[in-house]
Amino acid sequence: MPAEMTTSRLEAFSDGVIAIIVTIMVLELRAPAQPTLPALLRVAPVFLSYGLSFLVVAIMWVNHHHMIHAVREISARLLWSNLDLLFWMSLIPFVTDYLGKNPRVPLAVALYGLDLALCASAFYLLRTELVRQHHHDPTLTEYHQAMQRKNAFSGFLYLLAVPLAYVSVYASFFIFILIPAMYFLPEKMQAGSSREHEHQL
Repeated sequence: MPAEMTTSRLEAFSDGVIAIIVTIMVLELRAPAQPTLPALLRVAPVFLSYGLSFLVVAIMWVNHHHMIHAVREISARLLWSNLDLLFWMSLIPFVTDYLGKNPRVPLAVALYGLDLALCASAFYLLRTELVRQHHHDPTLTEYHQAMQRKNAFSGFLYLLAVPLAYVSVYASFFIFILIPAMYFLPEKMQAGSSREHEHQL
């Protein structure tokens, strides 16, 4: 691995990609041509899908920030796992726009859930590398494994929302709202004299 590769460089690249993701999402917002309440209500699903996705991306960003700060070595596995995560995150603007324009269409709801499930899976894989790097520290290993279980549970719920969309889109929306609500509060861990606060999705 090149000597110049550092966690700061990795984090800066990831932050740049995530910033572009948010920018693309907000650029998809279009104010109604008519300055009336009915016209505003017609575009409400687009704004609501943007708000939900912004919250999800924000939690992912905070989570990613703390994960990168726990990295001990920039390995090839870490780089590719991080790129895998950024790829699925980069699709969030597309599925958000598609969902906002088709909030009652099962396919749009299912695609949204599938992409978030893949994001959660990517976080799980990225965390696997941290477990490997901290294998010498039982406390940190246990912590990262606990976070992995949360990633897996979130991914399972998001994946469950995919078939549920064809039964009731409202059940899928419930899952989309439930997961950020469940993991919005920070996780706390005391390791020696340091404390890690992490929003986990």
